[in-house]
Amino acid sequence: MRVIIAGGGTGGHVIPALAIARELQDLYSAEIQFIGTARGIENRMVPQAGYQLKLVKVGALRNVSLATRARTLTDLPLAVFAAGSMLKEFRPNVVIGVGGYASGPAMLAAVLGKIPTVAFEPNVVPGFANRAVARFVSAAAVHFEETAKYFNHAKVTGVPVRKEFFNIDGKTNPQTPTLLVTGGSQGARALNLAVSGALSGLMQRVAGLHIIHQTGERDYNEVRAAYQKAGISAEVSPFIDDMPAAFARADLLLCRSGASTVAEITAAGKVAVFVPFPHAADDHQRKNAEALSSRNAALLIPEAELTADRLVDAVAGLLNDRARLLQMSAVSKSLSHAHAAAEIAQMAAEAAGIKTREAQNGV
Repeated sequence: MRVIIAGGGTGGHVIPALAIARELQDLYSAEIQFIGTARGIENRMVPQAGYQLKLVKVGALRNVSLATRARTLTDLPLAVFAAGSMLKEFRPNVVIGVGGYASGPAMLAAVLGKIPTVAFEPNVVPGFANRAVARFVSAAAVHFEETAKYFNHAKVTGVPVRKEFFNIDGKTNPQTPTLLVTGGSQGARALNLAVSGALSGLMQRVAGLHIIHQTGERDYNEVRAAYQKAGISAEVSPFIDDMPAAFARADLLLCRSGASTVAEITAAGKVAVFVPFPHAADDHQRKNAEALSSRNAALLIPEAELTADRLVDAVAGLLNDRARLLQMSAVSKSLSHAHAAAEIAQMAAEAAGIKTREAQNGV
C-alpha cells in the first residue's frame, strides 16, 4: 500500500498526520510520502520521523493582504501541477489530506487523477483546503459530529492523540487544587497577562492553589516575576517537555482551543476554561470550544472578555466545586476517541481497495 499524506503548517496538522502514518505502517506495511510547503513545521518534524517530504509552493488565501492573495492564486495552478507530478511519480493508492497549505493542491491533483482521497478535518468547521475538495473526496474523517455535514461519506473518528494522554487516571490531590495554564509552545500573551493580573484574587478564592504555567519564551521573565511578587505556589517555565505528566497533575486547564489541544483534553478527561485565539481562520477555535462548552464539558471565555475578575470567578467556581469538576470531567472523557489513528488508517485502506486488518483476519 502506497500513501501520500498532504498538508501541514502547524503542529495541529502535522502531529495527527504522523500518528496516521505510523498506524498505516503498523497495520498495512504502507510506504508513506508527505507533501508539504517550505514554510511549515513539517520541514522539521516529518524528516525527524523518518519520512520523505516533497514540497510545493503555495501560500494563504484567507486573512492575508491582497498582494499575498494574488501571489497565492498565481501559485495555486502551478502547485496543483507540481503535486500531480509527484503523484504520478509515487503512484499512491490513496491520498490523505490533513489540512494546511499543501493539502488543497495535492487533493485537487488526486481528484483530477481519479486517485482515492480521504480528508482529515479536526476542526468543527473545515478549513479552506478541505472545504474546496469536500464534495469530491472518497471519505472524510472528522472530529465532531457537526462537521460530517460538510462531506460525503464522513465518519467521526476524533483526532489522533498520544497514548500517554489516554493513560492519565484522573486522580488528583484535593488538598492542592492545581491549575495548568498553557497557550501552546509559543505561549499566549493574553493568557499570560490575564493570569498575572488574577494571581492575588486566585490566592484569596482558592485555598492551597498551585499553578503550573507554560509561558512561552517571550513572556517568561515577566510572568515569573509576577508569580514571585504574588508569592503563590507555582511552577513557571517557558516550555513543558512532558505535557501528559502536567495534565495528570492538573484539576483544571486554562488554554486555547486548537483541535489537538481539545483532543488531548478529552483524551485525559480534563476540564478546561477555553480562551479561543480570536484570529484563527474561520474562527475555528471558538467553534471547537463551543463543541465542548455546549455539552457542559468546558467553559468558554472570549479573549475580549478575559478580565482578571472574570478569570478568577471561572477558575474559583470550578476548583471549589469538586463534584461539578468530576461531572464535567466524565462528559469530557466521553467525547474522546482512543482509536482515531487506526480508524483513519482503516478508512484510507478501504478507500484504496486494500483489505483491512479485520478483513484479512476474516472478521
